[in-house]
Amino acid sequence: MARLDQLDIISRKMLAGKMKGERRSKRRGQSVEFADYRNYVVGDDLRFIDWNIYARLDKLFLKLFLEEEDLALYIIVDVSKSCDYGEPHKGLYMKKVAAALGYIGLVNYNRVHISAVANGIVAETGAMRGRTRVARMIDFIGRLEPAGAGNLAEACRRFALAHRQKGVCVILSDFFDKGGYENGLRYVAGGRYDLFAVHILSPQEIDPTLQGDLKLRDMEDNDTAEVSITQPLLKRYKANLNAYCLAVKDYVTRRGGTYLFSSTAVPFDTLVLNYLRERGLLG
Repeated sequence: MARLDQLDIISRKMLAGKMKGERRSKRRGQSVEFADYRNYVVGDDLRFIDWNIYARLDKLFLKLFLEEEDLALYIIVDVSKSCDYGEPHKGLYMKKVAAALGYIGLVNYNRVHISAVANGIVAETGAMRGRTRVARMIDFIGRLEPAGAGNLAEACRRFALAHRQKGVCVILSDFFDKGGYENGLRYVAGGRYDLFAVHILSPQEIDPTLQGDLKLRDMEDNDTAEVSITQPLLKRYKANLNAYCLAVKDYVTRRGGTYLFSSTAVPFDTLVLNYLRERGLLG
């Protein structure tokens, strides 16, 4: 927590907050920290004219200051049944990352919303703000359990309808959805949200050690398939998985979002303190 206290959420877009906060906005406004000058035009507030420059240059310049405002941080956590898998556990890993991001948002007086999604939105915190809400946020995340089939399209549609305020939107998911990820992501990619898609898989999904004749069962809808695991089949699986991840990345980045892939084998604090900082979500 001491290391998280030094971080803040960064928005690449000029997102107007509802109330004063601790975030330094890209917009110009009124605060104690000087930002820049611009030429005076009729109608500007005379209180912000720099009279010292006027005395030297005989020209009117207006002082601009950094605006401080709150930021809406939306965290969407996938709790579909496919996340109940892996070692380290995929669902627990996502919850840890969500808790860390939520903590950073709360201690910086941003408005934090956390939504758990599976076949739609299954639970939400509502808007939270301030360090006093940390215990409530952690309790909410701690009680989340993977259950049900995923329906990213329906979940993101309901989310976009309920949260029209602009903000930073972080999706933590494995993006395994038989309905496809495109219909879901289109609701949150571009437009009012600054999207960060964090694609999380377990080592067993990235490099499976299965072999022989097996009957595999889908964790979400109980569909079964009988397969003979051979080295050529594993090689094709890895190629298909890599192509799928690249397709998700391409879809997100072409719409102005940021994509990050991680294995649960990567310590979650490394993901938060290093990788998300490198991607520009934290600073």
